[in-house]
Parts: sequence; C-alpha cells; structure tokens
Amino acid sequence: MKTGTTKPTWVVDKERARRAEAKETVWLFGLHAVRDALLNPAREKLRLVLTKNALDKLEEAVAQSGMEPEIADPRRFDVPIDEGSVHQGAALEVKALDWGKLADVAISGAGEPLVVLLDRVTDPHNVGAVLRSAEVFGARAVIAPRHHSAPETGALAKTASGALERQPYLRVANLADAMEELQAMGYVLIGLDGEAEMTLDAALQQAGSRAVGLVMGAEGPGLREKTKDTCDFLARIPAGGAFGSLNVSNAAAVSLYAASQRRNHESAT
Repeated sequence: MKTGTTKPTWVVDKERARRAEAKETVWLFGLHAVRDALLNPAREKLRLVLTKNALDKLEEAVAQSGMEPEIADPRRFDVPIDEGSVHQGAALEVKALDWGKLADVAISGAGEPLVVLLDRVTDPHNVGAVLRSAEVFGARAVIAPRHHSAPETGALAKTASGALERQPYLRVANLADAMEELQAMGYVLIGLDGEAEMTLDAALQQAGSRAVGLVMGAEGPGLREKTKDTCDFLARIPAGGAFGSLNVSNAAAVSLYAASQRRNHESAT
C-alpha cells in the first residue's frame, strides 16, 4: 500500500509557479540590448532573429555567441514583441538571468556597498533607467518585489541600454523581509520621501561609512507604510523650485550620485 503525506495547497501552488517561471522566456530587442545579451556568457540564449542590415551591425557579437540567426524581411519581422516596438531589426529570445541570492550580491558583489530598492515601481522604462544609473554609479544591485514590479522584458532591457546584462536586478519574494536582511548585514536604509524633514545629504552623513540602501517608491503612491517603517531614515531631495518633483528614475540617479560622491570623498580623505 502506498503511503505518504499530501502536500499543503500553498506548497503545491509555489512549486507550480516555480515550474512555470522556469519555462518562461523573454524577447529582447534593439541593437544595444541584443548585442550585450549575445556577449553575455551568463545569458541563456534560445533564438535570434535579425534583418540583413542588423546582422551586418552585429556580425562580431553573433560570431562570438555561436548562434545561427534567422534572417527576416524587415517588412515581416515576425517575433512576439509589442506592435510598434523599435526593434531595429534585432530580436533575441532568452531566459531571465539568475543573479543568485541577495546576501551573496549585497555582501560580496561587484561595485560599492550600495543598492537601490524599488517599492512597486512597475513601469519598465523607469526600472530600465534606474538599472542604467545603478551601473553608472557602481551600485551592487537593484532590488524589487517579485510581484507588483516591472519584470525583465524587452522594453526594460532596451531602456537599460545593456545595463540589464551587467547590473544585478534581484526580484525578491517580500521587500520588507529583504530590507531587514540588508539591515542585518549592516546596510543603512534611506527611504526617499518628498515630505521628509531630513535631506538626503543629512541622511547620508548619518550613515557615515556604512553600506547604504536607497529605497524608492512609485510615482503617486510613493513608499508603502510598511516600507517607510522599515527604513532607518526618511529623506528628501531638496528642490530649488516651489513646484514639480522628480520621477523615480531621476530621483534614483540624483541619489546614487550623492551616495557615490560621499564614498569618493571618504576615499580621498
């Protein structure tokens, strides 16, 4: 007689979701995004579709990847990307990148001990721009919740202009838990909030030489209360004008610059 225990429904659902996620693929498009993915040995590449013109521009990267491209008529570029996407005659089907565990990246990853956390930022263009800034200013990772955040897509990769292949984009099960994990590693978490009394510069001074996590919310709703409560400091970017505000990608760029300058100043002294 066969014996055994029945798995709880939540365990079954989690395993099913993990299997479905493993089967999912992403179509990257645009010359920069496709070239950088072709040159990334960590990227699992499945299918490459190019026009003759795009192949001429990507010939070296294609040769290095070892892939055999499908040559497409530019008037019939038949790949499953959004109609109207500026693909430049290049599309590549890939598996999403696996950057590993948060602790490994945050403790010993490349770059400065600096990360960006995004709370419900769902616009792929904003996330792509944040990834690009994070790479420019030497951050170790951009972190977002697995649900209610922008997934890895062609639009995100194109906006990131290659940064998606080099800048870890970690999507975690629970943002507050990830924040607490970072704090246990020694990170100081600074939440960007336009209504905060403290300025970003003052918060960075309070952080001193410790590792920093910059926490950003979506435009409109901003940071959730749970996210605010988990931050060590709430800070605002001082504005010279009486009106207007920065969107999340611009706020990330300004904040990353300020954090990188703090560390540069410490190194010089």
